[in-house]
This record gives sequence, structure tokens and C-alpha cells, in this order.
Amino acid sequence: MVRGYSKDDGGGELIREKCGVTGVRSINGSSGVAPLICHSLYALQHRGQESCGIYVQNGLELVGHRSMGLVADSFDGAFLKKLGGVAGVGHVRYSTTASSTIVEAQPYFYESEGTKFALAFNGTISNFLDVKDLLTQRGHRFETATDTEVLAHFIGEQLKDKGDYFSAFGECMQTLDGAYSLTLVDERGDVYGVRDPLGFKPLCLGHVGNDFAVIASESVAVDALGGSVFGEISPGEVVRIGEGKVERRQLAESPRHAFCMFEYVYFSRPDSIFHDRTVFDVRVRLGRNLARSCPADADLVVPIPDSGRTAAAGFAEELGVPLSEGLIKNRYVGRTFIMPSQDTREVSVKLKLNPVKTLTRGKDIVLVDDSIVRGTTMRHVVRLLRSVGGAKSVHVRISCPPICSSCYMGIDFPTGRELVAVSKSVEDIQRVIGADSLGYQTLDGLVEGIGLPESELCRACLTGVYPLRRQPDMVRLEQELGLRR
Repeated sequence: MVRGYSKDDGGGELIREKCGVTGVRSINGSSGVAPLICHSLYALQHRGQESCGIYVQNGLELVGHRSMGLVADSFDGAFLKKLGGVAGVGHVRYSTTASSTIVEAQPYFYESEGTKFALAFNGTISNFLDVKDLLTQRGHRFETATDTEVLAHFIGEQLKDKGDYFSAFGECMQTLDGAYSLTLVDERGDVYGVRDPLGFKPLCLGHVGNDFAVIASESVAVDALGGSVFGEISPGEVVRIGEGKVERRQLAESPRHAFCMFEYVYFSRPDSIFHDRTVFDVRVRLGRNLARSCPADADLVVPIPDSGRTAAAGFAEELGVPLSEGLIKNRYVGRTFIMPSQDTREVSVKLKLNPVKTLTRGKDIVLVDDSIVRGTTMRHVVRLLRSVGGAKSVHVRISCPPICSSCYMGIDFPTGRELVAVSKSVEDIQRVIGADSLGYQTLDGLVEGIGLPESELCRACLTGVYPLRRQPDMVRLEQELGLRR
């Protein structure tokens, strides 16, 4: 076993998703965290299908394995048993910066002047280009174009200057803008969990019996291990898990938070819990609110699987219209809105969904989904329900308001030119997708459905108002993030 070993499984189209992170530490010093990390990554696979990886502290070494592709194709029982480890971190990835190769896969292994750690990162450092310029002037050299590598070098430099991780992370919170929830394991076997002061990305803390402490992007990763969730790591908080103890420090305070509303609308698993709210319940409320503000006279409510299903249930319940699985999903084709090119997106949509003709033929249908980004998928699905499914009419309802601004905090629709709502009205979008009517969730309905104060949510992609302390060079950042889109 070699440090930083990786392989490229190759083949197929890479599916781009949000990232998921996890960290596990044996409290009593026993070995064998690698299987637990792997199982938690299974539960987070929906957050990223491009690549995955695990690094553990095994003796005095940090050893790991990174691979392109899915968790199930990357790790087997024998390898995980051999990997062992008293502490470690794991990652599933899609890229918000740079390209999609094994070089960019995580966890990122950092080694310099005796400092070693492995870092698993979720988010986007919105001022990473400025920080990279500063580090380059100080002699740092970078192998990738990722903000993850910039973050690792910045942590390493602060460790050299300040001597401990808490001080290093405190400096991160003073210098870095944007979204970062991360796990880190060092050469001593301590596992850290860090959440940015605004709390864009979720991060929770749990335990498995009295033996293991767990940090993960979503509560379902703790559930998968048969564990219990303590609660969330607070915005601006750092948690250190060592042998026999868990230490928590609040390093930064913010007058407001900026929880990503898209976690509730789309990204997170419905059975995850954030801020004492089950995502499933939030999506049902969003569907009910949508039905109140944008009702439709129809025979059937049909969700686009899987992301539209829960909101569609709420929509159907509110109007008293039957809900039916009128579209069948091919489980071997992934999500399409962030696939790497328009041609491959359209091919993927054709392979992904097929109508149940006996249900849809001659029916007035309400088609429910969570969002419209480019409009490509929705246009094809509407056409599919008419031409193949024989629908009499198709009324589209969206549980999220129109996405009309770029995201610089970790969601992969960074360039405004790709967003259909940037340049088109609702009426124009209706014509683009070929629907008989189109209705979006209102901003008030979104806030009410989530159940958090408006001031606690990041809605930048809906409003163009970015909750960042320092506005980055948006033109340069969009060019960098959109370079390979």
C-alpha cells in the first residue's frame, strides 16, 4: 500500500454532483475505521458520483485510495480491512472548479516540511484566486486549478506560522470567503470538522456507540452506520476528535447565517435532517405552497423522478388530485443538469425517462420538479409526455423560484449565460419548454416552506444578492469556474 495511491476506472460519462465529506475517529484507539468511512460514503453518494476517496491514519502514516467513479466500484471488503486506520476522512466529488480527473479527486493529501494531512472539502472558496495569487508570491506551487489545493496550502502555511490547527482554522475564517465544510485527518490521528462562519454547507456530528465519533455532510451518513446524531457543527465552529475526547471551539461569529436553500430544495437526501427539519417534510410543504400559489386544473400530478417526487406529493395532497408515477426512471443514468456538455445532456435525458402511456394518454397533467436550470431537460420531458405518453396537456410546476444568478458558493451552475431565467421571463420559458402553463414557487413560499428566517438563508442564485463579506472579482471568478463547463 502506497501513500496517495489512486486509479482511474475510466469509461462512461462523468456525473457531476455536489460534494459530500465524512470523518470517523475511533474513540478507544482501536483500528478499522475505513469500512465505516466507506459505508458513510455510500449514504452520501447522491452528493457526488465523479470520484471518491478515503484516507486514514494507520500507525504513523497517512495512507489512502482515490478513484474515479462510484464508491461501490472503488472499494472492496478486503482492501478496506487492510486499510484499517484509527482515524480517517472520506469524500465523494463533483467539480465546482477545475476539471474532472484523478488529480483533482479527494481527499487531498498535503505534505510540506513535516506537516501531513488529508483534506476532504465541500463548497467553493469564492476568493480562492486572490488567495492563490498571494500564496504563489510566497513561493507555493500548485498542481491543480482547484480551490481545494489552495485551501490545503493556506492551512499548511498557517500551521507553520501558528503551530496548531485551531489557530490555523481561525485564520481561515478571517481570510477566506465563501462556502467550506470540511473534514481533515492529521498524521497524529486527530480528525477535525470545520464549517464556515456563514454555514453555507451542512455538517453534522454523531457517534456509533461508545467506540466511534463521526462527522458528515448529512445525518443519513451517521444513520447508515447505526449511529446517533449529536447535532450540527455550528457555523464558525471547529471540532477536534482525538482518542478518548471530542473538543469543540467556536472560532468565529457572524451576525447572520447563509444556509444554502438548495440543500432543502434539491441536493440533500429527503431523510436527512438539518436544523431539526427533515428535508422530506420541507419538500412536502414546498409542494403545498406551490399548489396554493399556482394551482392547475388537471387529472394527474406526475413528478420528475427523483427530485420532484416529494414536492409533487405535497402539491397533489393540497389540490386533492391523484399522484402517479407517470414517468419511469432508468436508474443507471444519473442527474443531467450539470453534465459536461449540451449534447451529452440531451442524450442522457432521452435514456433517462419514459412515460407510462396507460396513465398519461389523454390526461391533463401537472408535471412537478424542483428547478429549471437550462430548460433542456424540461423541454424534452414535456415533449416526451405529449408525443410518446399521449398527454392532452402538460402544466409545469416548479418548487423553487427561478434561478437567475450565478452561484459562487459551491453549486455547479456558475455561469449566468447557462441559466434560462437570466434572459427570459416566465412566459418566455413556458414557450421554450413547450408547456401549456408554467408556475414557479414564490420567494415567500420558499422561505415559509423551509421554516427558517429569510435572513438565515442563502438565496443568491434567486436574488443576485451574495452574502459574502468581500465581493470577489465576479468576472474573473465566473471565467475560472466556467472554463470547462
